[in-house]
Amino acid sequence: MLASVIDHRRRGASPLRSSGPWHLVAIAVAAAALTACGGGSSDDDPAPEATPRTAATLVRVAAEAAGSHCAAGGTRVESGADADGNGQLADGEVSSTQYVCNGLNGGAGAEGRSMLVRVRAEAVGANCAQGGSAVMAGLDADGNGALDSGEVSSVAYVCNGANGSNGSNGTPGSAGPTGPTGPTGPTGASGLDALVAVTAESAGANCAYGGQRVQSGQDANRNGVLDAGEVTSTAYACSAAPADTRWVNVTSATAQADSNTGYLANASGPVVLTLPASPAVGDWIKVTGVGAGGWTIAQNAGQRITTTGLPGGNTVTWTAQAPTGTWVAVAMSADGARQVAASASGELYTSEDAGAHWTVRLTGQPWSSVAMSSDGQTILAAVNGGALYLSTDGGNNWSNDGSSRAWTAVASSADGTRLVATAYLGQIWTSADSGGSWTARDSNRAWRTVSASADGRVQVAGTNGSQLYVSTDYGVSWTARASAQFWWGSAASADGRRLYATVDTGAIWRSDDFGTSWEAVTMSRDWRDIATSADGRHVVAATNGGALYESSDGGQTWRSTADAGAWTTVASSANGLTLLGGKSGAALYAGTRRTSTTSGVSGSLSGGQGDTLQLQYVGGGVFMPISYVLANLTFTPQ
Repeated sequence: MLASVIDHRRRGASPLRSSGPWHLVAIAVAAAALTACGGGSSDDDPAPEATPRTAATLVRVAAEAAGSHCAAGGTRVESGADADGNGQLADGEVSSTQYVCNGLNGGAGAEGRSMLVRVRAEAVGANCAQGGSAVMAGLDADGNGALDSGEVSSVAYVCNGANGSNGSNGTPGSAGPTGPTGPTGPTGASGLDALVAVTAESAGANCAYGGQRVQSGQDANRNGVLDAGEVTSTAYACSAAPADTRWVNVTSATAQADSNTGYLANASGPVVLTLPASPAVGDWIKVTGVGAGGWTIAQNAGQRITTTGLPGGNTVTWTAQAPTGTWVAVAMSADGARQVAASASGELYTSEDAGAHWTVRLTGQPWSSVAMSSDGQTILAAVNGGALYLSTDGGNNWSNDGSSRAWTAVASSADGTRLVATAYLGQIWTSADSGGSWTARDSNRAWRTVSASADGRVQVAGTNGSQLYVSTDYGVSWTARASAQFWWGSAASADGRRLYATVDTGAIWRSDDFGTSWEAVTMSRDWRDIATSADGRHVVAATNGGALYESSDGGQTWRSTADAGAWTTVASSANGLTLLGGKSGAALYAGTRRTSTTSGVSGSLSGGQGDTLQLQYVGGGVFMPISYVLANLTFTPQ
């Protein structure tokens, strides 16, 4: 028979899980004892009938994670006939599955008892018409290391198939004298039992978080125990990272953090915890401020902590830049490196280094709006009462369309091919050939703002005192949406699904269905321009006489940023991390959205008493917050 002894005692309550596809062994068990038969035969005897092959029974044993089969985890035993005779139990050969479950308080079962598996031959009968094997499993209640009959909690049968039809007899030989009957040969030795032992594997090189070691072999000395010298195969069923936490009480000023460990910062002064130096992807640490001194998480070289989603973790900082002007419009490339700014006093500037340096490109025009392609090469600028100006080389050279209209707003597709412009008390004009030709659309209205999706298919235009108008066919046709308001600014996500529009002395409105329906998402203010990241998540909006406001959750919540002033215009890079803002009669302001700590040993993140944070390593030196309770978060931004 096959005996399987499993020492399934564990220190924690977390279930063992297989670390991948079956880390286990297959055990072959003969369906009947093997005997050797001897004896002579007459030449007149017919040829013997072929004996049908009996497929061996194979067993697989692996850890079963906590779930519907075993609330606290346990062991899964699969068995079946070796149909293809390759000595391995394939998934298609499994005919029965049993579960022996752990006790809810940890261990391999009630009071940490071992799980035992035994396989014996099953005679022809009600369970198996052609005989087969019985796979029995249960807990070792008396601790004697053997699965007694009273300890069997589950039995599965792997039955032999029916015998095949006999083959035809061979042709008899010629008659001859009958020889004497030879002596009966000796009885063959009984076959050896196959044994499997499954024992706990400590955390180490074989299993990072521990697990099970599965050993198998034949019972050469027939003592019913798999001795060390009888082991011919070893495999491992490894546990996943533990779900519980080992907590360390820290009362000193500094401590080196280990992976998958929690720390109680329990000192009157600050406790500095340094992140693990060589974490594996998925490793985590936790810290809780117990003492009045709070805690600081320090970093190693090349490490940083993302702060997106943490309180204050998306802080925008603004820095004044030259030059000064009465700024009415700004725009930037997708990466934020190329920028353009237009002043009502007549100057149009461009920058090729994210606003560090500016160059005057055009003068003497009362500019009203500017737009830029994603690569920053195509720039469209509108003059109030004049022409549309176009550059296809980043602002070095310009041409104009020769028009003279009260242009109020312009927008561009990402590639600069599709352009749109609105004229106050005039029509909407669109171009599908990079400004080579223009077509008038819709009706004469008091158009004030227009924006477009990255491909130019979705466009939204606002009027002064009437409704919003939305096009989903590249500006060919327009449909009135929302209600009559004094619309001022607008913005569109790259796919056009999320649209924003601001109202002078009203709210910011948002649509999440390509402009079909709209809802107000802020209180009433003197809103001016608005800009969004490509995904529509990071938004910044200007107010006249108030602060800039930003949202990092798609407009659900807003907070003030920058100082108060006569803000008129804003622009955003595609990722929302680089911003540009303009006031009336002031400098341009470069905005930077911080989403992580400073990389390296100079970066850190701190919390106070009662603050809790869990970080997980996601690779590339980056730790990401996965849970927190924070009221006093501070960090060194990138």
